[in-house]
Amino acid sequence: MPPTASPAVAQDADLARERPSRPGARAVVLGCSLLLIALVAASLLVGSGSIGIAETIDALLGRGSGDTTTELLIREYRVPRTVLALLVGAALGLAGAVMQALTRNPLADPGLLGVNAGAYAAVAFGAAFLGVNGTDRQVWLALAGAAATAVLVYTVGTGGRGSHGAAKLVLTGVAVGAVLSGLAFAVTLIDPETFDRVRFWQVGSLQGRQWDTVLAILPFVGAGTLLALALPRSLNSLALGDDAAASLGTRVVTTRLTGLLAVTLLCGAATAAAGPISFLGLLVAHGVRAVVGPDLRRILPASLLAAPVLFLAADILGRVLVPAELPVGVVTAFLGAPLLIALTRRRPGGAR
Repeated sequence: MPPTASPAVAQDADLARERPSRPGARAVVLGCSLLLIALVAASLLVGSGSIGIAETIDALLGRGSGDTTTELLIREYRVPRTVLALLVGAALGLAGAVMQALTRNPLADPGLLGVNAGAYAAVAFGAAFLGVNGTDRQVWLALAGAAATAVLVYTVGTGGRGSHGAAKLVLTGVAVGAVLSGLAFAVTLIDPETFDRVRFWQVGSLQGRQWDTVLAILPFVGAGTLLALALPRSLNSLALGDDAAASLGTRVVTTRLTGLLAVTLLCGAATAAAGPISFLGLLVAHGVRAVVGPDLRRILPASLLAAPVLFLAADILGRVLVPAELPVGVVTAFLGAPLLIALTRRRPGGAR
């Protein structure tokens, strides 16, 4: 008698049979890899001061001409800024894909569960009441705020009577996020000193970030990425509904908690480093799904590559569009809104 495949393995086989070959997935990986290389080079060359290619390469290799200003700009500002853009982009793109899978909503945003608002509120409150300033200390406040908000949203959204499904969790996240954002805005507007401390951070910017910020968020982005990349099979099952997922052997509560923890780490660290960034997680995951299909074994790695491309391109555009530099959060919003509308209108039977 031949051995019987487990439900989860049978589901994977079904997905593979439905989409045996996805040229789009290979195109995304190849295209994003090439674009990332080009954008990293452009990011190192674009910025304040007229620094040529040869000088940039010499500064990177530590064989500069003794011009300490050039070496300082390249090695202490442009390189960490570029690395940070890759980390923040990857974190928000991956968080968006996981959140859309958890909520079974392809238009979900990382801020939907209030995690970004929690991080923002914690930094604003810390600046107003504790006098906390500086990215290295704001990182911890933002992570604590993101984690506390995630626990609050999950506890309220899954407790009490009625359905424990995604809709209740999303509504709870929207409500909690709105309250926290309103309180944070009120604190910053009432206190001019607090407003001055967080005004550049709250619009979403990478300007002036150095290695201390990179090192501060790296462990959290790494941990969140590992957790998220361990979830594709369970998230594929969850897309069929909680009952169907449980019948396939998926631990629904464990999957949701692990996904929520991954989103908290990724969004909290990204928000702490760059401030609240809108549209990136929403847009990238949605666009990637349109190319590679619904299988999260393809969506998550593709989002991990595609999001840094968009975020780094937005940061470079912000540096060259206006002399005083446009914050990357503003550029991302300008790019994301029309592209999201276009993608939404192309969805079969979507929101047209």
